[in-house]
Amino acid sequence: MNRALAWIAGLAGASVLGYLIASNTEWTEVKIPLPPKGEAATNPFYAAQRFAAALGARTSWDRQLELPATDAAIVVSAWHWSLTERRRYSLERWVESGGRLVVAGRLAGGEDEFERWSGITRTHRKRASRFDTSNAGPFGCRQLTEGLGASSAAAGGAQYTVCDADPETYLQTTRKISWALRDAGEMQAVRVPAGRGSVTAINASPFHHRSLLDGDHGRLFVAAVGLRTGDEVHFLSEDDHPSLLALLWIYGSPVVVLALAAIALGLWRNSARFGPLVNEPPTARRSLAEQIRGTGQFALRYGDGESLHAASLRALTEAATRRVPGYARLSPSDQAVALAKLTGFDRDAFIAAAYHAGLRTPNELRNTIAFLETARREILSSPPASTASASNHGTD
Repeated sequence: MNRALAWIAGLAGASVLGYLIASNTEWTEVKIPLPPKGEAATNPFYAAQRFAAALGARTSWDRQLELPATDAAIVVSAWHWSLTERRRYSLERWVESGGRLVVAGRLAGGEDEFERWSGITRTHRKRASRFDTSNAGPFGCRQLTEGLGASSAAAGGAQYTVCDADPETYLQTTRKISWALRDAGEMQAVRVPAGRGSVTAINASPFHHRSLLDGDHGRLFVAAVGLRTGDEVHFLSEDDHPSLLALLWIYGSPVVVLALAAIALGLWRNSARFGPLVNEPPTARRSLAEQIRGTGQFALRYGDGESLHAASLRALTEAATRRVPGYARLSPSDQAVALAKLTGFDRDAFIAAAYHAGLRTPNELRNTIAFLETARREILSSPPASTASASNHGTD
């Protein structure tokens, strides 16, 4: 019984609590913006491009400078003005030929070069007035007045609500002003002529991502670009700059390819080989005669056969030295006479074969070597000169 009463009391209490919550709670739908997807997540000018396209313009987001026709417009943000001399010079000549350039926010580099060329300088406010927000609205938005003179507000110039303007700086120029937006007498946007073209600088970045939806940034975009139906607008930014390897490939791909090819060739040339480049020929034994003929042909081909002639003459001299006492001390003429007596050959033939220093044709060299070899064999087969002389003396 007590347990049943406890269950009833619990259900009654839960019912009362539920009724109180339901009667004192209001359910309201709140729309939360989803994070950007696809191109909108990577392209900082996606909203500005869609806006310009809706107004009849042709747009593109370029990762590197590709100059369009001189009647087009270029919008840059976070751009390095003097990254390369050639790029800076090309962009300046394009503007002076009639192009419209819009610089939104601070440059990523080369501000001094840009100021010298355009005549637009960025001046820092004094510390006392740096964070003056008397004219600021919600979310840091400020009311800017369109006009050429400092008294444009009194003249009834058009009003622009611009958010996220740089509170520490304002723009100045000594050149003729074509268009300007001012805040308490200080310029936040200005356009000056440059040759046949124009340069517009804005002291804010109102065209990035969803910033175009703040304040009057859409109207400011049309005024700053001078947008007309059919215009061609190019957006340039180096916020998401490529890596060092990507820059090397973009500006020096031929050098990179040649360097990689040289490295690959060097590695291949000095790598370890796992076997011979071609199969080794089978070994074969050569006869002694073949070896002698091969050696003689090699000596005859290289050195004009001088080594063969010298070897044949040296063999003849050694044979004659063993048969003729004091042969080495004899004069060439006496040596030829001694050889003629031993072999029966002509003395002049020995002189021509042994001591002729002129060049010989292959056929003459072959005959000379054959003559010297025949004479050597005759000397070896004949008795020594002393024995021959003794036998002749006894007969007499």
